[in-house]
Amino acid sequence: MSPRARHLAALAAAGAAVVAFSGHIGSPNTFFDGDAGPYRIHVVVQVPPVVPGLAEITVRVLAGRADAVTVRPIFWRTGERGSPPADPARPVPGDPRLFTGQLWLMEAGTYNVRIDVRGADGAGAALVPVTAAATRRLAMQAPLGWLLAALGAFLAVGLVWIVGAAVREGGVPAGEAPDPRRRARARVAMLAAAGAVALALTGGRAWWNRVDAAYRRNLYRPLAVRAHVDARAGAPTLTVAIADSAWTSGRMTPLTTEHGKLMHLFLVRLPARDAFAHVHPEPVDSTTFRVRLPPLPAGRYRILADIVHESGFAETLTDIVEVPAPGAATAPHDAAAAPPTATDPDDTWHVGGADSPPGALQTARLEDGSTIAWRHPPLVAGRDAALRFTVTGPDGRPATLEPYIGMLGHAAVLRDDDSVFVHLHPMGSFAMASRETLQRRERGDTGTGRWFRPAPADPGAAPPMAHHAPAARPASAIEFPFAFPRPGDYRIWVQVKRAGHVLTGVFDAHVGADPRGGGRAD
Repeated sequence: MSPRARHLAALAAAGAAVVAFSGHIGSPNTFFDGDAGPYRIHVVVQVPPVVPGLAEITVRVLAGRADAVTVRPIFWRTGERGSPPADPARPVPGDPRLFTGQLWLMEAGTYNVRIDVRGADGAGAALVPVTAAATRRLAMQAPLGWLLAALGAFLAVGLVWIVGAAVREGGVPAGEAPDPRRRARARVAMLAAAGAVALALTGGRAWWNRVDAAYRRNLYRPLAVRAHVDARAGAPTLTVAIADSAWTSGRMTPLTTEHGKLMHLFLVRLPARDAFAHVHPEPVDSTTFRVRLPPLPAGRYRILADIVHESGFAETLTDIVEVPAPGAATAPHDAAAAPPTATDPDDTWHVGGADSPPGALQTARLEDGSTIAWRHPPLVAGRDAALRFTVTGPDGRPATLEPYIGMLGHAAVLRDDDSVFVHLHPMGSFAMASRETLQRRERGDTGTGRWFRPAPADPGAAPPMAHHAPAARPASAIEFPFAFPRPGDYRIWVQVKRAGHVLTGVFDAHVGADPRGGGRAD
């Protein structure tokens, strides 16, 4: 990575450590593993912390002989016709499989980054959803500020002096001195010029302050939610209400489904992180979701709820709730609320911590007696760390994995201070619904107009997410493309499915700082 790319990545890291978008908290960059026609590619998009801003993109061709790669950002609202032409990604000297480029992201929102690959094996393309949002103000460095102030003062004084000289000496024959009248008029002109310059500077400052205030107001903030748990007849029910005026006023696009669910919600018990649940609340009305909780132990839980808008914008909503002990009854938070909904068959939970300490090889015992193993080199913030897990059956043979909610597996990554949360799947870190939604919009399908109903499928189109289908051959390993955004301690929950049962393995990871001081990926 070039020094400039490392610098941009570090700027993004400094500004986005505590915001939540793209279905993440503290990790806005996008990772993608997939096919572009005959080519297998790995893509990392480093999103800028300001909009408009330059995104850095790297494309590694894992399989196939590629000669050229182009990248093109397609904004969700304008489509291909309103998007700029593709830019070439430059090959990296010494690594013919690695290409780098830059993308101008001019508006906040969701983009489909189209990646075209050409080479000896033909041509192919892939679409990678990327979310752009302003997350910080870039502060001006003090030396640069003083330099610009000095240059501005020099220009202002020079302008006043030029006006005075023009009035004082304009029209005076060469070799003659200006008379007192001209000198007096020059002084008056200089005073007027100084006033005009001061007025222009004052007006410019006022304009800039207004622009800055508008920018501050438009900095991305996750939707505010209120969550609570009611226990009625021994059935604790979690209610999540979106209380943000941006949602209740209708200024945001409706929601769409991700893997057939409007909300994927994770619960993690604090502070030990020794209880975990992955549930799917159902909508009660346009602002409220409700789900019956599994038999989790009592305690204080962090909730992390992933949603996707019809614009393709994905975000994570978060709150803290108190979960009562199983069988305990509490007074209902809302007496008029509907009774608990039926449990979603895809809801899962796990109680317990990691079976082995952080290290090069870690294993976790699964509920059916099988074992999931994770072998990895030392983990460093900002470096690609494909998380590869292998599952072995109780008999010691490679296990056969089944799709779970449309994917071969899911992983939830949480930093020990809750500042980083990422929901991963084998294709990457983006929401699948974002890509499906953007593909539908390219076909002219903008949805049904009802926030709680997914857009209908186009019967004449090919399935937009062919990777949802079960693998053609049995698989016993699963890999998640990722780079830990910050140093620190993380807990990882890996969920796979065997013989119709969802199994959860828990791992702890210690991530060190990059000794080179750059390339962080948050």
